[in-house]
Amino acid sequence: MKTVDVVLGERSYPVWIGSGVLADNTRWRERIRGRHVLVISNETVAPLYLERLARGLDGLTWSSFLIGDGEANKTFANVGLALDALGQLGATRDACIVALGGGVVGDLAGFTAACWMRGIDFIQVPTTLLAMVDSSVGGKTGVNLPIGKNLVGAFHQPRAVVADIDTLDTLPQREYRAGLAEVVKAAAIGDAAFFDWLETHADSLSMRESTALIDAIARKCQYKAGVVARDETEQGERALLNLGHTFGHALETAGGYTELLHGEGVAIGMVLAARLSARLGMSHDGDTHRLIALLERLGLPTRQPAGHTPERLLSLMRLDKKNTAGTLRLILWRGIGSAEIVAGVNEADVLAVLG
Repeated sequence: MKTVDVVLGERSYPVWIGSGVLADNTRWRERIRGRHVLVISNETVAPLYLERLARGLDGLTWSSFLIGDGEANKTFANVGLALDALGQLGATRDACIVALGGGVVGDLAGFTAACWMRGIDFIQVPTTLLAMVDSSVGGKTGVNLPIGKNLVGAFHQPRAVVADIDTLDTLPQREYRAGLAEVVKAAAIGDAAFFDWLETHADSLSMRESTALIDAIARKCQYKAGVVARDETEQGERALLNLGHTFGHALETAGGYTELLHGEGVAIGMVLAARLSARLGMSHDGDTHRLIALLERLGLPTRQPAGHTPERLLSLMRLDKKNTAGTLRLILWRGIGSAEIVAGVNEADVLAVLG
């Protein structure tokens, strides 16, 4: 097992990464301070892992709330139902929510925890690679609206993250690959040596070799923990973690949150951001080709789906939270390992890349 610490003063917390960490309930049980626990999960994950989690809740007053599987279920309606479940449980200010599932479950559970009595504890138990390396760490929570993704949310840090790679045994290959996109993103943003490592270990990661997988998760979480510690509420550096996201979220929204997985949108979005960077003279085509080659070795898409016009995608990109004063503000790069925030991007250049 490896431990990564997210250092935020009194709100610091551990990220435990390894095999069997969910079964090691004496470790994470200590992070629960009260006697009421609501487990939020989905209809796919709960039958697989809820019983294992429940062994660590013996002696507590707990119940579960399940949502449907997929991004389309990250809604205000389900937050309302989760809050009702907390009320039925009799949850007090020292209650805890445990998020058992992927990023959708974690985002919704965290937002529910932020809302109940103006903020209660929650623990992340991610069961997808995407959630382990990204959404479970850093305290971003929220829900989607029909007009855009994650437009409503709160910063609310968990008490702990329990990343048990054994839960990935039941993860479909497509979802596993989607999680690798976020690993590549960290290297592309700020760690050229990690990018080299990923090129060397791409085959091992594709085959889910445990040593390489734990190393990759830990390196990604360590990188993100450092960024979050320096810029918790995304006033500056943390925005770099959104490389590819403005493009990717637009593609996800255009597809009704059913056409692409989040990691697939990020993979395509990173390629579009790299191509835009090259068009603007910020980077070289060779870096773009290396990025595309690595993503394709990991089984990820690098081309946007057909059927969405550049104009439609641009209109969705205008709703991105990073934009200011009606102008596009994108995360672009100067090559592998060097990203930056670029304000006032010309929309004609964006349309040319989307075309």
